[in-house]
Amino acid sequence: MAQSVWDLTELYKITLIKGSKLNTEDRVVVRAGLFHGTELLAKPIVTSEMPGKNDHLWNEMLEFDIFVCDLPRMARLCLAIYAVLDKTKKKKDCKPSNAKYQTIKKAGKINSPVAWVNTMVFDYKGQLKTGQHVLHSWSSFPDELEEMLNPMGTVRTNPFTENATGLHIKFTEYSRAGIYYPPFDKILEKAAEIARHSDSLTMSGRGGKKFNIELKEIMERDPLCQLCENEKDLIWTLRYDCRENFPCSLPKLLLSVKWNKLEDVAQLQALLQIWSKLPPRDALELLDFNYPDQYVREYAVNCLKCMSDEELSQYLLQLVQVLKYEPFLDCALSRFLLQRALANRRIGQFLFWHLRAEVHIPAVSVQFGLLLEAYCRGSVAHMKVLSKQVEALNKLRTLNGLIKLNAMKQSRVKNKETMHACLKQNAYRDALTDIQSPLNPSVTLSELVVDKCKYMDSKMKPLWIVYSNKGFGGDYTGIIFKNGDDLRQDMLALQLLRLMDMLWKESGLDLRIVPYGCLATGDRCGMIEVVSAAETIADIQLDCTNLAAAAAFNKDALLNWIKEYNAGDHLERAIEEFTLSCAGYCVATYVLGIGDRHNDNIMVRKTGQLFHIDFGHILGNFKSKFKIKRERGPFILTYDFIHVIQQGKPGNTEKFGRFRQYCEEAYLILRRNGNLIITLFALMLTAGLPELSSVKDIQYVKDSLALGKTEDEALKQFRQKFDEALKESWTTKVNWMAHTVRKDYKS
Repeated sequence: MAQSVWDLTELYKITLIKGSKLNTEDRVVVRAGLFHGTELLAKPIVTSEMPGKNDHLWNEMLEFDIFVCDLPRMARLCLAIYAVLDKTKKKKDCKPSNAKYQTIKKAGKINSPVAWVNTMVFDYKGQLKTGQHVLHSWSSFPDELEEMLNPMGTVRTNPFTENATGLHIKFTEYSRAGIYYPPFDKILEKAAEIARHSDSLTMSGRGGKKFNIELKEIMERDPLCQLCENEKDLIWTLRYDCRENFPCSLPKLLLSVKWNKLEDVAQLQALLQIWSKLPPRDALELLDFNYPDQYVREYAVNCLKCMSDEELSQYLLQLVQVLKYEPFLDCALSRFLLQRALANRRIGQFLFWHLRAEVHIPAVSVQFGLLLEAYCRGSVAHMKVLSKQVEALNKLRTLNGLIKLNAMKQSRVKNKETMHACLKQNAYRDALTDIQSPLNPSVTLSELVVDKCKYMDSKMKPLWIVYSNKGFGGDYTGIIFKNGDDLRQDMLALQLLRLMDMLWKESGLDLRIVPYGCLATGDRCGMIEVVSAAETIADIQLDCTNLAAAAAFNKDALLNWIKEYNAGDHLERAIEEFTLSCAGYCVATYVLGIGDRHNDNIMVRKTGQLFHIDFGHILGNFKSKFKIKRERGPFILTYDFIHVIQQGKPGNTEKFGRFRQYCEEAYLILRRNGNLIITLFALMLTAGLPELSSVKDIQYVKDSLALGKTEDEALKQFRQKFDEALKESWTTKVNWMAHTVRKDYKS
């Protein structure tokens, strides 16, 4: 007969039997920890040192300082193998994969990570794992480790077992009968029993005025703020006040629960049943890694169900990423995404591509592959449309490979002719005609305009593909196909620009943002929408100036170009478009810390709208040369921009004052939504983006939004940054000149 895990008052223990394929000649140790999210449930254990042979027998019991009954349902066992080196041993002798070093409190010793692996303590049925298991480990370590372990890593073992280091462990068999985590009704019964014996003052939540003021201050902090133990105790003691007065404080309450105490966990589950639903934007935070409890995640998904399809599309990128935190294939989040995708083809198309873009990653290949199959089987008619898109992208990848190969052998003119000859072949024409655009399902890419198709000069030779569109009055539609570049960071930046645009519009401020389409469709490949009737500032400046070195300093070039396309009454409107959009992008690029801003990745439409492209550097990762920062200003605000805003009249302070006001208003709106922006970054930590790999990277946004300061203090900080951007206008122009000269030289 099955037994409840709550009946076991023994300490939890496992046996490390042996390690195989350790791939190191040094002595090794294994470190083991139990986690619930990033919370350590018991002190980690380190095994004895052993010689790093290919196979070594440990046969060592690891006993944790936690009772089996107190293990939470989503507890995970995290293991890491470290090579133990003498300090005198040179780091260059170590393998490149072991480049990160963790110092331990042992004289003359350094730990160098070899491999890690995680596994759940309970299986998907809620049964405590028993018996022997071989865990095939992973060798890539993140920048930050919790207790020298990797709890945020996958609980799936490495499918490439042939070369992976293996840890053979034995889960202790505490009973001949199966041991299960209690079902939900038993959890609520336990909570009711505890409530009957609890202090009535604590249960009623009469915290007193002093404590409620303190509670309010804690609740208003941003999601990156760490809680100290006293604050956690206060929140837990006043949990009923939290429910009544601060329902959006649920994430902070969950971080205050002692997940290694079954009584606290039971009480939390009972409280969750009477907690009011959170607005969807606030509920997103509960899908972060810090909140692994299945009932909490089900609660979060229920809060998301009232989202419109449009709003769900806005956050789909993050919702697919946090699937990686789900330990089991069948969960509330995957069911929710599947249901909404099957009910709306637009959501279905983007879900398909977000999953397919990462299905090659071993840690998620089974999970994402199953969801893809479930969607395709559930929407057979849409599968035909999607398979046509897949075929078209395969053809573009083949063509791109051919162009890269020929670029080394033949001239650009000849290579372009080869490209056109390929596109005219029946196989290519059939595959690339009448496709529903992966970037936008409401657009049909009707017919190739071969003569307008080309490839671009950059290293990966992106393809510039042009279509004539029947549904748009014969206008041309352009897409850029990239193969060899990871577009996911661009997708994230553009998604956040879209969100900012939405937040500004909700507050009655339309800053004319141009968040063009961008979609990763596979391993380092994808598509970008071409914005029509637009030129880079570099091209505008070069066209207006004979000498490349002087182009960046021609303050009239931009204004004259806008005048050329906007005569009479239209000019006033075009300058207003420029003013609004310039304000929007100044604020957005500052808040997101977008770097590598030169005149070739800032564009202007003929209608006057300014917009930025190419988001390869975010979160303050500005370019430098010879350890000197090339970008000194917090954002790009040059005097030729101001020249346009002031309509070419230096004394037009009223126009400039209004521009500055737009910037300040836009900044304060984003600041009031700072928690949402931070949450969206935090939910992307599993994406594996080089510039977003730890919580430390997100600190940039917290600082740029001046969270933790008063609104007056924040506005003062922004005004200083604005003045700084103006002051650095000259150095920006010098950088632009260097870029323009290089560009002119290459052409």
